[in-house]
Amino acid sequence: MKLLLIDGHYYVYRSFFALPALSNSRGEPTNAILGFAKTVRRMLKDVQPEMGAVFWDEGLPQKRVELQPAYKETRKEMPLPMIPQLDLIRGQLTGLMGFKNISLPNTEADDLMGCYAMAAAKRGYEVILATNDKDLFQLVNEEIKVYTTAKADLASPKDTYALLGEPEVLAKWDVPPAMIGDVLAIAGDSVDNIPGAGIGRKAAAALIKEHGGLDALLNNLKAVKSPRSREKLIAAREQIMQNRKMVELDCDTELPISLEDLQIAPDYRALIEALEKWELKSVLQEVREEDAKASVTRQSELAL
Repeated sequence: MKLLLIDGHYYVYRSFFALPALSNSRGEPTNAILGFAKTVRRMLKDVQPEMGAVFWDEGLPQKRVELQPAYKETRKEMPLPMIPQLDLIRGQLTGLMGFKNISLPNTEADDLMGCYAMAAAKRGYEVILATNDKDLFQLVNEEIKVYTTAKADLASPKDTYALLGEPEVLAKWDVPPAMIGDVLAIAGDSVDNIPGAGIGRKAAAALIKEHGGLDALLNNLKAVKSPRSREKLIAAREQIMQNRKMVELDCDTELPISLEDLQIAPDYRALIEALEKWELKSVLQEVREEDAKASVTRQSELAL
């Protein structure tokens, strides 16, 4: 069984900024809706999952805000034309495409995705994480991979997507997936406003790899060869330890929707009506063709 877990806000933002400011005949913005629909449909073709869900941020976890009150404070406000599109994507499009929407109050999407990924992997599912979230790379193993279309992650120019497993993550981060949190604890994360120790990601990875992990490194700072790096680590020791807690995924939350209920089941008729209303002609034609094929398949099954 193959399970596709999608980071909703990431792909809405990416779609909005990747496409020009499109609108329909009523003047309603549609670039994020179009981009999101095309992106998810491409995932379905690439990965061909039987099951899937889209995850959404719903506020910040109290424990992270208590640790670092400035957590994510530097993030910009959502552009106004994106707001109604996000509502339509989350409230209508994802469901019509056959996906469950999953979120919880004061919970970030990556934590919930981690909960589902770990639970599904234990059952032997093949799990695909569609995300750009650094923290989720920590979960990659034989059962869990990260879906990407970034050119830098593709094995050859002919490839259009990649599923990043342990070897690919090791090559990308210079450490195994389980040690990515150690690297981020030292380097910080400017996107989430998590301050680092003044040591870049590459140098942090080299330190972690050389010493065998963050705990071993901090417990033997005298062994750090570079005096400058040693001074920075000593000065930022408390910050680093706090950062490690910040980037650790909370995968202990009870699943709000059971894995068994995540079967992908598109409502083609309603989806076509919605695409007609939004005037997304390029996607509309493809969906009509899919609906026709699905109808023939259903009739053949009934005949049997």
